[in-house]
Amino acid sequence: MNQLIEIAGLTKAYDSKHIAVNNITLSLPRGKIIGLLGPNGSGKTTLIKMMNGLLTPTHGNIRINGQFVGADTKAHVAYLPDRTYLSGGQKISRVLDFFCDFYLDFQRDKAMAMLQSLNIDPDMKLKALSKGTREKVQLILVMSRDADLYVLDEPIAGVDPAARDYILRTIINNYNPGSTILLSTHLIGDIESVLDEVIFMRYGHLVLYTSVDNIREQHGKSVDAYFREVFAC
Repeated sequence: MNQLIEIAGLTKAYDSKHIAVNNITLSLPRGKIIGLLGPNGSGKTTLIKMMNGLLTPTHGNIRINGQFVGADTKAHVAYLPDRTYLSGGQKISRVLDFFCDFYLDFQRDKAMAMLQSLNIDPDMKLKALSKGTREKVQLILVMSRDADLYVLDEPIAGVDPAARDYILRTIINNYNPGSTILLSTHLIGDIESVLDEVIFMRYGHLVLYTSVDNIREQHGKSVDAYFREVFAC
C-alpha cells in the first residue's frame, strides 16, 4: 500500500460557528517529508490531534496504514506536540525508561547516541535544561522510534538558529525512509529545503496539496514566497 494516510470527508466542528477542519479529503504517501502549512487558526493542530486520536472527528475518518485512527494506530505514529508533555522534575534517563516501556519500537541505544553527541547528561532533570536543549531531547525521543508516521507540530518554534539546524538534521538523518514525516510550522523558509510536498490550509479548508518541485517549476517561486502570495489577502 503506497498511501500511508487516507483522510475522507474529515470535519471537526466545536459548534456551528467554529469549524476547525472542514470536509477535508486527502491521501498522503509513504516516504515523504510533508509540510503542513497555514496561518494561525487554519486547523493544522486540530488535524494533527485527530491523526493522533486526541480529538474525535465530527464527520469523516482517518486511516493510517489502512486502520482507522485508534488504539492500534498509536503504535505506528510518533508524535511531537507543540507543547511539552514531560514533567520537568524527571531525569532524562527516567523518560527513556518510560518510552522503552510504552513503545515497542523505541530504540534506547539510538537515543543515547544522540544525547551523547550533544553532550547531554541523561542523569540531568529536564527542568535544568535550556529551552533549546529540552526541544532537542523531546525530538530525540520521537525520532528514536521506528514509526511509520512522524507528526511534528512546530518542532523549531522558539529556538535559536543553531538549534533549528540540529533539529532539522536530526529529522532527516533519523527517520525510516519508508515512513512519512508530517511537519507543521510557521517558519517555512527554515524547513523548505527538507520538504518533498506541502499542504496549505486556511480556515479549516484544504487550499493546496502539491510537491515542492511543482511550486518551483510552475510558479517560479520558493514555497515561502508562494505561501505569502496565496495567503496575502
